[in-house]
Amino acid sequence: MAMKAIVKSVISGDSLLLRGSPGPQGQIPKERVLHLADIQAPRMGTSTREDEDWAFESREFLRALVVGKPVTFTSTHSLPPSDDVPRDIGTADFNGVDLASELLKNGWAKLKELKRDPTEEDLRKKDLEAEARSAGKGIWNPHGPKARTTHYMMPTDSQGFITEWKGQQIDGLVEQVKDGSTLRIRLLMPDGDHQFVNIALAGVRCSRVASKPGETSEPWGEEAKFFTESRLLQRYVRVQLLSLPNAAATPFQTGANATAPPPASIFIGTVLHPAGNVAEHLVAAGLARVVDWHAGMLASSGGMERLRAAEKIAKEKRACLYANAPAPSAKSNGTVVNGNARQFDGTVVRIWSGDQISVIDRDTGKERRIQLSSTRGPRLADPKQAYYAQEAREFLRKRLIGKHVKVHVDFVRPREGEFEERECATVRYGGQNSNIAEQLIEKGLATAVRHKRDDEDRSPEYDKLMAAEQAAAAEGRGLHSGKEVPARKDPLNISESAHRATTFLNGFKRTGRIPAVVDRVAAGSRFRIYLPKDNQVLTLVLSGIRAPRTARNASEASEPFGQEASDFATLRYNQRDVEIEVHDTDKSGGFIGALYLNKTENAAITLVKEGLATVHAYSAENLSWAKQLFDAEAEAKAAKLNIWKDYDEEAEQAAEVPQEDANGPLKTEYLDVIVSDVRTKPHFGFSVQILNTEGIASLEKLMRDFSLHHKTVAAPPGFVPRGGDLVSAKFSDGQWYRARVRRASPIKKEAEVTFIDYGNQDTVGFSDVRPLDPKFRSLPGQAHEARLSFIKLVAPESEYYEEAVDRFRALCEGRKLIANVDHKEGQLLHLRLIDPSDPATQSDPSSCINADLVREGLATVDKKGCRYLASYPAMVKKLQASLATAKRDRAGMFEFGDVEEDD
Repeated sequence: MAMKAIVKSVISGDSLLLRGSPGPQGQIPKERVLHLADIQAPRMGTSTREDEDWAFESREFLRALVVGKPVTFTSTHSLPPSDDVPRDIGTADFNGVDLASELLKNGWAKLKELKRDPTEEDLRKKDLEAEARSAGKGIWNPHGPKARTTHYMMPTDSQGFITEWKGQQIDGLVEQVKDGSTLRIRLLMPDGDHQFVNIALAGVRCSRVASKPGETSEPWGEEAKFFTESRLLQRYVRVQLLSLPNAAATPFQTGANATAPPPASIFIGTVLHPAGNVAEHLVAAGLARVVDWHAGMLASSGGMERLRAAEKIAKEKRACLYANAPAPSAKSNGTVVNGNARQFDGTVVRIWSGDQISVIDRDTGKERRIQLSSTRGPRLADPKQAYYAQEAREFLRKRLIGKHVKVHVDFVRPREGEFEERECATVRYGGQNSNIAEQLIEKGLATAVRHKRDDEDRSPEYDKLMAAEQAAAAEGRGLHSGKEVPARKDPLNISESAHRATTFLNGFKRTGRIPAVVDRVAAGSRFRIYLPKDNQVLTLVLSGIRAPRTARNASEASEPFGQEASDFATLRYNQRDVEIEVHDTDKSGGFIGALYLNKTENAAITLVKEGLATVHAYSAENLSWAKQLFDAEAEAKAAKLNIWKDYDEEAEQAAEVPQEDANGPLKTEYLDVIVSDVRTKPHFGFSVQILNTEGIASLEKLMRDFSLHHKTVAAPPGFVPRGGDLVSAKFSDGQWYRARVRRASPIKKEAEVTFIDYGNQDTVGFSDVRPLDPKFRSLPGQAHEARLSFIKLVAPESEYYEEAVDRFRALCEGRKLIANVDHKEGQLLHLRLIDPSDPATQSDPSSCINADLVREGLATVDKKGCRYLASYPAMVKKLQASLATAKRDRAGMFEFGDVEEDD
């Protein structure tokens, strides 16, 4: 009786492995082996014997013809089963073509000796064999098979093989599917040899399939195997080898000195079929889980993102392995967690360890202790990790302390044993919005936490963290270097006694300002200071002031505002890079002196100005900044700040805006401008083009003519430009523009020029300078030098100067804005810049980019440079409000309070 089946695989040129169709409930179909009757093809080899001549070609002919396709077969004789798989001898045809006849016709099989009288069909087949033999087809080819070596065992030098072929795509033929994600593939090497390899699909893992009698397959293992077999078995694919199956242990789980690994029994790689990556289809069908630690291998190709998208689909459908997947945790959704905002901007005020920081929420002013999501830093208590723990903490300190960050709380880790409940978050900083955890791991100063399967409480960028760790491991950075670096020695405490402190006093006096780090704040005016250059610590007491004392233990009581002074100093100075200046020592070994933040802010003056310290008149009189101390105290008294809240003497008049000088306000005239150039040398400034004028229209025509002119005009021989000359100069973009020579050097044969239509400056060689043709001289330069009205950016020595310039560029450079000329200083325009797309300008006429920069703490009111300020009372009020907002939000230069302003 004729039956139908699908060819699962071709065992050899005369044997097929057949399967039925899946059951109505998706049951795995049964299989049987069919040996084609009366013919014999060359036998395929194994690990213990070589292929017979033409064995691969014979099988390949039959494979290409029928694998994965339906055939009709008839069993003429049954054989004993092998591993419970029925075996038959019989005939089979595909699309009405008898397979045995087709093999004989093409010379890929030969007839067996018949022990019966030949039938008409036997004679026909004998004729087919004879024709193939005479034509030299297939196995009858007189030249013999192509020489090749087939390596059935994995390469003995696993690392060398991976190193040679990693990342390259190699053609292969899937010979066996061990489970849904483990394949045995025949690689067709470029030199013609065949190399068998075992491949675990990168990024996924399917359930195991029973390989021995009595074993039970894991749930969905058989289904996953069938899924892969039905699509890839004995199909040609492209294989990309990625890695050896290294254990995913972290440096905390393995010893530093590892022995050389034995030859690998499997490689990790991707298997690409013309229909796509089977790994992604397995995950989307719910038949495979994503393997987290493979993220590094797939990061560059975007493979992990595609697997996560497929995983999301499977979870939403609750397919197969994900049928019981937990619903997304409520604590990881929403905008509020534990009564606090899930997403907030803030300032980092403390580094606790290599994976924990404290951030002041900009909106609430509350300090929130944050654990970096899915990140594990080295532990200081472990001698093998202590050095890297110190390095990780210092890495975070240098990049984050005092800086503005964006925090997104990913989940809350509940209280467990001695560990408190902790908010776990992704922390980003800087103009690139960098994830600090990813940078930390990439440096080898932390590792990604190995989460349990289906643990949804993890970083949303977990795959990037894993990729960063793999990159660090590959480069042998930090914890992955295999080196046991001893921790730094404890610093020498030179304030241990008055005698020891005295021996250092004269040296400190001669040195002047000394770079240091505030290690701890003991009280409002008392600090523990670390000197990194000499690995020393000392106690510093601020000169000329006295801050209220704080309680040293539970039995003591703090003086009024003692705790507030200590908290203020902690938030503002703790763990910050500072400079100290030593004046004297006290009887307990402490050093008396000054502490400077950002080179200019004197901590003593700041504390007094905040009303958190008083001036000690006797010791302050001999200080060079005594007047500033007394003035600061007078301000605090007038404002009745903190210590002075009950001060009953009549408050002094608050500082006013500078007296109006002879410069009166100019008539309001709004101009459409574009900021064409921003420069920082020799000082900050910019240039604008005034739009919607005849000049700009004429400039466009001039530049077209200018370009054509310089395609035909050569440089005059021996031309030497002089300062003040109008010339044509070639800019770095290769185009010619009108320019004015600022200065020229005949020795260097180069000139410094300003491009008069755009305002930018450059140094160009004499070979790129031409005299300006008279026909291009009539149009005045279209770039106007300008500065910001009323304000100035923070000083160049400030750590916020670069951020201020970048912010101005982002708001203004190359953009069309509205400007009002508030003052003219020769050719220099003092401009108020307005963004027409800002909704605030519709309701508040004084809203402008100038005020925005002050509000963001990136600029101050320029009372000295803008004497006309008092002529614009509405702007004075707006700037004062912006300044107050910056101080309240502790934005930019006002991180933790006020700073000195111009008189």
